[in-house]
Amino acid sequence: MNVHVNTIEAFLEALIAELEIPDHRYEQAERSYKSFGEWLHRPQSTVRDLDPQVYCQGSFRLGTAIRPLTDEEEYDVDSVCEFRLLTKQDMSPFELKQMLGNEVNTYHHAQNMTKPVREGNRCWVLDYADGAQFHMDIVPAIPNGEQQRRLLQTKSYDTRWAETAISITDRRLPNYRLITDAWPRSNPKGFSNWFASRQSAVFERRKRVLVEKLQRKGVYASVEDMPDFKVKTPLQSAIMILKRHRDNMFARSPDLGPISIIITTLSAHAYENQETISDALFAILDRMDQFIVHDGQRFVIANPTDPFENFADKWEREPEKAEAFYAWLRQARADFRAAAQGISFQEMADALTPRMGCRLSTRAADRLTGGNRLLRAATGASAAGVGTVGAPSFGNAARQPTRPQGYA
Repeated sequence: MNVHVNTIEAFLEALIAELEIPDHRYEQAERSYKSFGEWLHRPQSTVRDLDPQVYCQGSFRLGTAIRPLTDEEEYDVDSVCEFRLLTKQDMSPFELKQMLGNEVNTYHHAQNMTKPVREGNRCWVLDYADGAQFHMDIVPAIPNGEQQRRLLQTKSYDTRWAETAISITDRRLPNYRLITDAWPRSNPKGFSNWFASRQSAVFERRKRVLVEKLQRKGVYASVEDMPDFKVKTPLQSAIMILKRHRDNMFARSPDLGPISIIITTLSAHAYENQETISDALFAILDRMDQFIVHDGQRFVIANPTDPFENFADKWEREPEKAEAFYAWLRQARADFRAAAQGISFQEMADALTPRMGCRLSTRAADRLTGGNRLLRAATGASAAGVGTVGAPSFGNAARQPTRPQGYA
């Protein structure tokens, strides 16, 4: 069978248009963490002398955030509050978290927020008003760049991302109330920089094109001033589509589905600067399991910025999670292969509805046809003009994971 290239690309672009969060959500997230950062630097702040820096992490930082499944769900804005002038010898993780918590509660009262502050295992949570439809997680942290560099050097691992490493808190750990060097590690800035490096050429090219389009319309724009969230690459789009496919496949057992950091990491490894969403998606589905390794006892999906951290660490004690990942990958390959072989937007929507959702698939098709059912059922040739290539071919069996070598 043949893949109708232009048609499946158009359909995937329509899916992204429905999945993408509005610009004002990114602006809302930015205002929120910047507002809290400014609060920590006010004259009355109890922590301003510790140089607190608040910044975004997670899908909002990576540009892979997607709309919630329902209107009742909230956007989750993940942020970090890094105290740049603190060290592990200054206080315990518990004391750091309580110190931040006091400021979070003071900010909560000053902003007249009605929902109470919540404490997570690693963070404080600010729930905004119902109409805002989002909450912000704030993780307390201290710098860990120098220690991380030394740790990586002991195994001759790549240290290029170490400078932005941080230490964070976790109330579940036994040394939580002790002054110790053994804090949990993280590096959201480093991961973001690594992720950006996997798509930098395509990203910069698309950013320039967007600026040129605005300039041709008489709108002042510059590459330097253009917010990154306004640019969407095929890698980001493919990850967004795969995350929603995961969400629906595991709607009844969300704890079993592959976590977003695993999908994001494997996708970024597999991406090779494809220029279209369809090329990126099929390449990722074909290659992503090549970057899962096995050390003879356990699966390893190493954090590219910290090979000592295994994103698949739960797979060893919960083998059903590994089985669920490979089941999801097989299903995603089958679903998107079937969609690519569809000769109408309706057939593509039908192929993806079970896992992408009826509402999303139908709205994507309607976006392309103006809601015209006859046009939606028309062949790809009459609906969008096509080229054809061989159908995407994926391995029928999971590849045997290789032994870990570390990531450059």
